[in-house]
Amino acid sequence: MAATSVFQRVRTGSKIGAQYDQEGNLIKVETREDEEQSVKLAEILELLLAAGYFRARIKGLSPFDKVVGGMTWCITTLCRTNKKIVSVLPRMKCPHRLEPHQIQGLDFIHIFPVVQWLVKKAIETREEMGDYVRSYSISQFQKTHAFPEDEEFELRKERVISTVVNVCEVYAPQRRYKRQVDAGELLDEESRVHSTLLEFVNFLLTNQFCVIFFLQLRIKALMTGMAAMATEEGKLSASTVGQIVGLQSEEIKQIATEYAEKAERSVEDRPERFGPAQQHRRQLASLNKQITQKTKELEDVIHSHTHTTYCSFENADITVITEKLEKELSSLEDMESQTDSGLLEKLRALVAMNENLKHQEQTFRSHCREEMTRLQQNIEELKLEYGEGDEKKEMNILIDQQYTADREKLQKIRLLMARRNREIAILQRKIDEVPSRAELTQYQKRFIELYSQVSATHKETKQFFTLYNTLDDKKVYLEKEVSDYVCGFRAMASSGSKEQFLRQMEQIVEGIKQSRMKMEKKRQENKMRRDQLNDEYLELLDKQRLYFKTVKDFKEECRKNEMLLSKLRAKGAS
Repeated sequence: MAATSVFQRVRTGSKIGAQYDQEGNLIKVETREDEEQSVKLAEILELLLAAGYFRARIKGLSPFDKVVGGMTWCITTLCRTNKKIVSVLPRMKCPHRLEPHQIQGLDFIHIFPVVQWLVKKAIETREEMGDYVRSYSISQFQKTHAFPEDEEFELRKERVISTVVNVCEVYAPQRRYKRQVDAGELLDEESRVHSTLLEFVNFLLTNQFCVIFFLQLRIKALMTGMAAMATEEGKLSASTVGQIVGLQSEEIKQIATEYAEKAERSVEDRPERFGPAQQHRRQLASLNKQITQKTKELEDVIHSHTHTTYCSFENADITVITEKLEKELSSLEDMESQTDSGLLEKLRALVAMNENLKHQEQTFRSHCREEMTRLQQNIEELKLEYGEGDEKKEMNILIDQQYTADREKLQKIRLLMARRNREIAILQRKIDEVPSRAELTQYQKRFIELYSQVSATHKETKQFFTLYNTLDDKKVYLEKEVSDYVCGFRAMASSGSKEQFLRQMEQIVEGIKQSRMKMEKKRQENKMRRDQLNDEYLELLDKQRLYFKTVKDFKEECRKNEMLLSKLRAKGAS
């Protein structure tokens, strides 16, 4: 039983369970609610919706459930495992760190970069999986389905192969002759080849070889995509075939020429069968090119026509204005010629006189203003000379003294304000150094977690020490027992030694009994101490419950008192 209790390991990294107060209610974690937190929460939900986590739209869920559920969904999308968020983020090489109290305290400012990174990784993983699934589906489609062109090619391929097989069967080589043994052995390799070909009928063998060779070339052309061969590539020279066979070069040349003609005809016929779409595309491209060219020419013509029209309109306007001015000048000249010259000269003289009088009036007005200013200055000077000068000087002196005093006072006020600003800044820094209630709550939670980890580690270490001491005592007792057994066997040799051994055994048993009694006494003392502490703990719990109940009753009485006071104030006001 002792060994079982010793080896019970405590998980130091486990989270702290839910905390409850004395009345059994769940203690809620204080969260910081401001505008920045709300903005970050909205951005987090938008990211999760964009990634495909549509549970974020449910209005009945709390922000904690939405954020934690979205992060878990992103992590399971990436690694498909059910692990803790905080422990799995470093394994995923997340550049941002997150603590459990930040998630529980809804610290959206620190949660937002983690969610942003998770959504990015989830989208990348989804794209990779999409590419893989797309390529896999294409390969599966190609295995079970085919396009009409591929089916037609397969049908032609099968027909061509069957034709080649039939030709090979029809023109299979047949041995007609056999060289006699008495004819002697041929030493030259070329002579042996000629002799063997003569045994299988030379003419038929040559034709068959050429036909099979041409059909093989035809199959190779079909297998490379039904591409049209050039004339030079399609022809087979007579010398090449002659080197292969070695006989009847004229017949080989004729067959090669016929094959080249057939290849040319097949090249000419193939565009009629396979080229309408390509010809249509080429025609469409040429027509589009012509349309673009004609459109550009039309724009140039319109531009030139517009410019010409604008220039013609400008020239027409200038001509019309010039004609009007010329007409007015001619009418004025006619009127001048019709009037009396003496009267005209008189009018001109009167107009000149009027202009001269206007100029003289303006000059006189300016001269009068200057004279008025000069006279006012003289009056002021005379006033200062006759009695007002001393008072003015004294007033100026008093003003200067007052200005100097006010300036010094302003300088002192500025120095005092700077000193007060420094003191305010120092106090502000001291106030900022004092943590807020939310920060203190977070610090307290963190300290509680650290204390729990330290206590668990201390308990585990204590268990290890206890186990070590127990095993060490057991080892000592076993060594003593073994030594006693050895000494006993040795002591059994004589009666004196046997009696001495029995006395030693009795002493050992007596010592063990005394040790047992001491341990039993110590156990009883510890048990009594435990019972006493348990009683004290129960008394303290009763006091705590009484305290909470008293506080609750006091709050209720305060609330009733406030209500009564408000009613009394209302009655007194009425």
